[in-house]
Amino acid sequence: MLAQILLFEGFDPLDVIAPFEVLGGALEVQLVGIDAVGPVTSGTRGLQLRASHVLQPEEPGFVIVPGASGPIDADPDVIDTIPVLIARLGETALPNLIRRAFAAPDTLVATVCGGSLALAMAGLLEGRTAVTHRLGNDVLDATGVHVVNARVVDDGDLVSSGGVTSGLDLALYLLERQYGPRIAHAVEQLFEFERRGTIWRAVGATPLPA
Repeated sequence: MLAQILLFEGFDPLDVIAPFEVLGGALEVQLVGIDAVGPVTSGTRGLQLRASHVLQPEEPGFVIVPGASGPIDADPDVIDTIPVLIARLGETALPNLIRRAFAAPDTLVATVCGGSLALAMAGLLEGRTAVTHRLGNDVLDATGVHVVNARVVDDGDLVSSGGVTSGLDLALYLLERQYGPRIAHAVEQLFEFERRGTIWRAVGATPLPA
């Protein structure tokens, strides 16, 4: 199995690194670009990570979409704000790629923080159940998403999580769902992290084929 973690201009570094570290203890993980490889600049003080591959949406495994970071109260005429960065993803090839991921039988789409909001604003999550950062849940609801105030929300082939640090809980939950609680607990102990918050599950959540 493969976990593909998306990079885009303005991404939040912790949304990416937390799942990368946790999932890397059990499966192959790649940092991927929407349509190109190479360095990608985050929204946090110009920190860059390198996309080593381009997103392959039908590849069995996880496709993880992070949120954006940056000054929330910045002047939009001077610097891109978080809502601008998130909305801009809808103008890229990402919506079509995520549609293909949802259509693939062995692919699960997961989001951290504003990642679910980006997909919802692109029209991909209407009628689904999800969560985002608490500051964005009202906007998420306005897009037609059923918002659940939980740390992690499992809606079958869509698993979303709340604010930035919830990427740790998301990744550990994905390990538990896929490989069972013993593996997830072992990784949790390795990172000396205690999961917290509510996990909301849809009926019938099952592992992906190995």
